[in-house]
Parts: sequence; structure tokens; C-alpha cells
Amino acid sequence: MTQFAKPIGIARPNEIALRDPLTALTWLEIDDILNRAANAIRQTDLGEDRRMAVFAENACETALANLGGLIGGASVVPVNFHLTAEEVAYILEDSGTQLLFVGPETAERGLEAAAMAGVPQVVGWRSPAFELIDWSTWLASSSPDEPDTSVAPRPNLLYTSGTTGRPKGTHLPPTMFAGGDTVAEHLDNLGANPMAELGPHLVVGPMYHTGPLSGARLLAAGAPSVILTRFDAENTLRAIDTYKTASTIMVPTHFVRLLALPDEVKSRYDISSMVSVSHTGAKCPVDVKRAMIEWFGPVFRDAYGASEVGTTCMITSEEWLLHPGSVGKSLPPFTAMILDDNDQPVPPNTEGRLFFEDATGRGVVYHNDPVKSAAAHIRPGVFTLGEIAYMDEEGYVYITDRFSDMIVSGGVNIYPAEAEQVLIDHSAILDVACIGVPHPEMGEELKALVILHEGVSADGNEIIHFCRDRLSHYKCPKTVEFVSDLGRNTMGKINKRKLRAPYWEGHTQ
Repeated sequence: MTQFAKPIGIARPNEIALRDPLTALTWLEIDDILNRAANAIRQTDLGEDRRMAVFAENACETALANLGGLIGGASVVPVNFHLTAEEVAYILEDSGTQLLFVGPETAERGLEAAAMAGVPQVVGWRSPAFELIDWSTWLASSSPDEPDTSVAPRPNLLYTSGTTGRPKGTHLPPTMFAGGDTVAEHLDNLGANPMAELGPHLVVGPMYHTGPLSGARLLAAGAPSVILTRFDAENTLRAIDTYKTASTIMVPTHFVRLLALPDEVKSRYDISSMVSVSHTGAKCPVDVKRAMIEWFGPVFRDAYGASEVGTTCMITSEEWLLHPGSVGKSLPPFTAMILDDNDQPVPPNTEGRLFFEDATGRGVVYHNDPVKSAAAHIRPGVFTLGEIAYMDEEGYVYITDRFSDMIVSGGVNIYPAEAEQVLIDHSAILDVACIGVPHPEMGEELKALVILHEGVSADGNEIIHFCRDRLSHYKCPKTVEFVSDLGRNTMGKINKRKLRAPYWEGHTQ
């Protein structure tokens, strides 16, 4: 066994360590796959930045491609599997990706994107209808010997939606990267993660997000992982019961769907093995969080933050019950502060803009874009994630609104500007603004407020389909409302907080 098989794998090499609905792999099999994948990646010319990308839905292969890239000294780019070929091509080109991994659901788009971006190699699994390098063949042609782990580990390059219609690349921040001067040291650091001692980890979210990707990192630490494909509430309970999983990462939408199950379905499954549920994404409604604690017990930790910086605030279930609605206190190296419009601190329990000071001075750093990096700060190391909040006397932060245009729907960031830039090209549309409105399950969803050209009529569904033909569906509005005015000021700017206000009456945002 190599260094990838941590103590549990060494003790029980034939125990199932990784499974999805189609595949179950032992520690011994994983050890062989990772050796071969890492060696193949080490021998591939990935350019100066050693960049490869994974564009695939959840599967064992998705986890192993990501982890093999890490061990092989590559910087892995996880790509949202909902994206169109054009959107993927931009990420591949911007990141300098030289090797792309795809699954059967993404093979066609991945090949098209690779051709547009000039990516020379595409490796895929269960995709016999496409002309690409077969995953099994690729592994079989590589050495099973232990790879060289004296090379430096490289963090993921993550892409988040951008306000200008182009996603922004950001490296996995130091707070989420295990570090180490070599891959061997990095793996040792991963092995020290106390989460690995809890038991099997359940992956329920898409593995292009940093949270679900932690399942691959925990695998390297010796924790078995169970990977689900698309989220299904009852199937999640069934997996917890069947495999006695101990930890997972969810978003509030998952909670809403779990709570919506009939009581007889909920009572059918034993969830007592769960001891740690981290949740991230959107702010969790108070009634939803309270109901989940009553059901699962005090096993929840709210990790508030962003891909750019990692977790900035955290709160346990016990703390939350004393401070309902809070996302917790700031964590080192971050210090939370609430500022007014003049960038001055406000008193406790006073609403203002939420900023964080990074004691390391790093703050937010975007790949190849110092202008966007600077725009997130009011001074070096002091940045915002675009939220309105207040902080009580004890330092607990409460999110109340957003002053950025971004909305969070089902834990996914959506920037309205992307849809707006598509819709303004519709022949019937004179002006358009997209805003987030309440949704009982997703938290909020995108609505388009549309002004039509004089004397022209249009159908809302047709406008939505126009957008969907040009942009990933999750980025498009779910509803359209025709209006006569968007309230633009003399500078042409729109007060989106004012536009949202009527829709949020009686709701918390």
C-alpha cells in the first residue's frame, strides 16, 4: 500500500472506500488508480501553471480525477457541469488548461469546448460514442508505481460567476488548502484532519463546489466516501441509513427538501450516525435551521464565507440556539466589521455593510485580474462579500440583505448581469433588470423585469427560452414581469434594492 492508503486502508485494504450509485472501490483499488492517475498527470505537459480541469457530474471518477491531479502536482479547475460549451471554453482558455476530464453527461460539450480553447487532451469515462481518450485505457497505460511526491502541491483554481458576464478565477484560499512544501507533506496535513476520524463522508452537492470536493480530500485522509449524483431527499436519508455516514456538507435548499418529506418517510430511516453537518451557500431561514436541529440534533455548523477566501464566520448548533439567525463570529485570520456608506464603523446592532479584515493582508485575489481584486477591497486586506448585516455586542454577525446584485439560489451564486446582457439583445426588449425574489425552496430565484419597445408585444416564456438558448439554464430568470419603468437615475443606474423591496415584504432576505 502507498501513502494514499491511510491507516484504515492499510488495516482493511479490501474494505469499500469509495462508492457511487454505479461503482464501489476498495482502498486497494483506489491506491492503484491514484498511482496510475498521478503518474500519467506528472508526465503530461500541463504548461507553466500545471493546469487541468474536471468537467463532470458526481461520480467516483470525478473524485479520483480531482485527487489524482492534486497528487500529480497539478492545479485542478473544477468546472460547473451545467455550463454551455462556450462558457466552458472561456474557463479552459482563461485558466490555461491543457488536460480535460469529462463524464458521459458532459462529453459532447467538453469536446466542443476543448476544441474552441485548444485543449489537446480530453479523457472521459463511460463515453464510448465520443472520440476521446478512454479513462480505463488512460489508467492502464500508466505506471502503478508510487509517483514522485516531492513536487510542490498546487491549489485548485475555482471559477465564480462574474458581474460582467465572465466568471472570475480564484485560487483555493490558504484557509482551505492544507499546504506543505511537497505533495507528501500536503497528504500528511490532510491526514491530520479530525473530520476523517468521524466515519464515512456523504457527498450530496455538485463536486465543482469546494464543499463537496472535500469528500476527495477526506478520502486522502482515510475517510470512506459515499457520492450521490443529483440530490434526492429520500435517497439522501437512505444513504445515511445504509452506509452509516457521519458527516456531510449541505446548503439550506437541501434542508428544505428534506423537511418537506412526509413524516412516514422521515421515520423510515435511521440518521443517528450523523455527527457533523456543515452548511454553506445562502443564509439559512431560522425556522428551517431550528427544524433541522430538532430532527438531526445539534450536529450543524454554519460556515459562512466564499470560494475566494474560505470560511469567514462559523456558528455551532448550540451557539445558534442562543443566537438564532446568526452566521456566527468571525474566524482567524478574519475580523468582521460593519461599516456605513462612508466606510466608518457603526455601533453594535446597527445595520451596515459587512466587511472583513484579513490579518494576512491577502484578502480577495482573482486570477489574472488585479482590477477586480482591488474592487473587492476598501483598503489592502479589507474586503466585502457584498452583504448587509449587523453585529451584536458579542460579535455575532446577522446577515440581513445584500448590497451586491448577486443572488443565491439553492446555494448557487447567480449574477443578474449575465442574464441581463443576453436579454437586452432580444428584439422586443428596450430595457431589463434581473432581481432575486423569494422562493420557498431555493431561498430566492431570478426574475426579469422587462420594458418592451413601444408597440411591441412579447411572451414571458419565449423570453425565458431566448435566454436559455444562450446561457446555462440556472443563470436564467424563472419568471418575467413586464413593467413601464425601472427607476434608472440620471446616471443610468438602477437601485435594485428598491426594485426587490415589494417582492420581499413579509419575507426575510
